[in-house]
Amino acid sequence: MMTQADVFEVIIGLEVHAQLLTRTKMFCGCPNAFGGAPNSQTCPVCQGMPGVLPVINKRAIEFGARTALALHCTVNPGCRFARKHYYYPDMPKNFQISQYEEPLAENGWLEIEADGATRRIGIQRLHLEEDVGKLIHEGALETARASLVDYNRSGVPLMETVSKPEIRSPEEAAAYLRAFRAVLVYLGVNDGNMEEGSLRCDANISLRPRGSREFGTKVEIKNLNSFRNVQHALEFEAERQARALAAGERIVQETRLWNADKGQTLSMRSKEYAHDYRYFPEPDLVPLQLDPAWVESLRANLPELPAERRKRFESQYGVPAYDAALLSQSRALADYYEAAVREHPKPKAVSNWMMSELLRKLPGDDDAAIQACPIPPKNLARLLRLIDDGTISGKIAKELFEKMYASGEDAESIVQREGLTQVADAGALGAVVEEVIAGHPTAVADWEKGKKQSLGFLVGQVMKATGGRANPGLVNQLLLAKLPKQG
Repeated sequence: MMTQADVFEVIIGLEVHAQLLTRTKMFCGCPNAFGGAPNSQTCPVCQGMPGVLPVINKRAIEFGARTALALHCTVNPGCRFARKHYYYPDMPKNFQISQYEEPLAENGWLEIEADGATRRIGIQRLHLEEDVGKLIHEGALETARASLVDYNRSGVPLMETVSKPEIRSPEEAAAYLRAFRAVLVYLGVNDGNMEEGSLRCDANISLRPRGSREFGTKVEIKNLNSFRNVQHALEFEAERQARALAAGERIVQETRLWNADKGQTLSMRSKEYAHDYRYFPEPDLVPLQLDPAWVESLRANLPELPAERRKRFESQYGVPAYDAALLSQSRALADYYEAAVREHPKPKAVSNWMMSELLRKLPGDDDAAIQACPIPPKNLARLLRLIDDGTISGKIAKELFEKMYASGEDAESIVQREGLTQVADAGALGAVVEEVIAGHPTAVADWEKGKKQSLGFLVGQVMKATGGRANPGLVNQLLLAKLPKQG
């Protein structure tokens, strides 16, 4: 049966807006920090007062250029800012200082993995601009009694990166955004926090008949604030457009909003064209000329990026692709892993414990969460060595891990204080084994009949009787020696 996916091809492009982690704003000296009291981090420049003059933040230019190089873009030798005119209450000047015809960088790419394949998605441009303020509504937007404006965010350095329309599924779009976020966090130019709005995404989507070379009418979905919302909004919109086209309806170029509660996109306004913004060069800022030697120095000092680190983890440490991808998703997490492996050179064992135990406990996978972890890499390595040398059992190790996480103590101190050393004395364990055999005649009879799973049950009973401290290998040996022969 032919589906809509067989009839139509999905065309997606993403516009990602990232607030830069500079100390001050884009064109003034106000602090660039999240969470201050409303309108407490403003000045006449970012409030758009008449007669003020903006001054370019060099650090923001550096962060933009570093990102462009990491995304394989060409950093243009010259760029300039422009005024983008539109009216909205959270924009005090009624224009936004941005870049249009002469952006900072162009023509790059980002490698993604989705739908079981690796692809390169082209990047059309990367430019810098100032962020706008934030509207705070008293109640739901549709029924709000009043809307207040907080200009703290106004003037925050914002980097916009526009992909080429080469994304072909909502899954690829989510993968692109994850890969993009990882690059920004590795570079230290953005904190990757979508919930606080420091990383935002607008998605453009259109459909065309399969085999056609002409693009369909584009619809924009604004301000998607999570990977899940990006994927779900695009899935809904692809289905909506496919149904409309199949019914002979015309798609209208418009901007839509994603309502996560209803699981649908809703029309917001008709989509503007570039000429609607009446761009013209910003008269208060001179064009920028970037020194090629400065750009090359930025390139030479780029860190190892997520894709390269993932591949190295696979080749150097021999861990599976899944482990490598998870462990390299943030720079701090990857650094933690390598530090632990240096202390305990068993890469897969370290990987297993980090993925199953450490990430389960941490409040997040970002750099701040990893850096605040109460178990440093050397202490995780020391815990794993206690397992390897037979000092503690695997069961005790998991209990010990919980205590280490809660207290910040090292494994040896807790083991010594609480007497958690593994019991590996054949004489002491022999008595427990005999008690377990005597206490479970049904399991012993099943063993005699050839039911091998009975052995596992009896091992478990010995471990239970010793509080998980018995050496499992020795328990197996003693049970096999003392159990009747199988018939």
